[in-house]
Amino acid sequence: MSTTPRVRRWRRVITTISLTAVALVAGAGVAAAHVTVNPGEVAAGDFTKLTFRVPNESSTAGTTAVTFTIPTDHPFAFVSVKSVPGWTVTPTRTTLPTPVTEGDTTIKEAVTSVTWTADPGTQIGPGEFGEFDISAGPVPDVPSIAFTATQTYSDGSVVEWNEPTPASGEEPEHPAPTLTIGAAAAGEEGHSHSDTDAAATTSAEATSSFIEPAGVEPVTTVAATTTETSSAPTIIAVVSLVIAAGALLVAAFALRRKPGGPTNPPAAG
Repeated sequence: MSTTPRVRRWRRVITTISLTAVALVAGAGVAAAHVTVNPGEVAAGDFTKLTFRVPNESSTAGTTAVTFTIPTDHPFAFVSVKSVPGWTVTPTRTTLPTPVTEGDTTIKEAVTSVTWTADPGTQIGPGEFGEFDISAGPVPDVPSIAFTATQTYSDGSVVEWNEPTPASGEEPEHPAPTLTIGAAAAGEEGHSHSDTDAAATTSAEATSSFIEPAGVEPVTTVAATTTETSSAPTIIAVVSLVIAAGALLVAAFALRRKPGGPTNPPAAG
């Protein structure tokens, strides 16, 4: 049974719209697959937990090591880590070339990088992501901090997440995880939320403190499809599916009204 030109035309329309929706959904997933720091924004002077989310972008190899670098020009006076089962964490402490003063604290030595290395048999596999936490503060009073990251795969390949986002806002291929810093809340600047924090803000001269992870509550590496905190990929996916569904409804209605279609038999007299 041959189809009419109108039917063929609508079939092409349905195919085009469906492929476009699929491409939008797939594109949203690719754009989201970057190393990020969460939350993306904190207030100056705060002590905060920073979660580095590391997606595995390889389809054939697993991620076996990640290193995050803390800039020496804007260090944290205190840094501690949260242990991850199956991974060994190694902080690097550095004597700063020039002491840095943040508020009432002068920092001479700081944790300048933290590396997590997978134990044998452990990795972030294809289609999975891992999360690695540090607790740090006080947050320097600067517009932002970029934590460059190095991601090592089981096949020996290395990806450097170190590209700054240009003024145009166009995202580079391997953007550095960047923390935006807002102004301290009124009455909060210079104040802390724990005995450890108080020691940081009242000391006139301090070095970065690293708390060994032994006995710290572990965080489990999550094995799941890559997700990001941004809602943009989800919105794009939902809109794409709505467009596709709408197209199918319009096409179905048009096909029911196509010329030459079956007609209802006359009613029996």
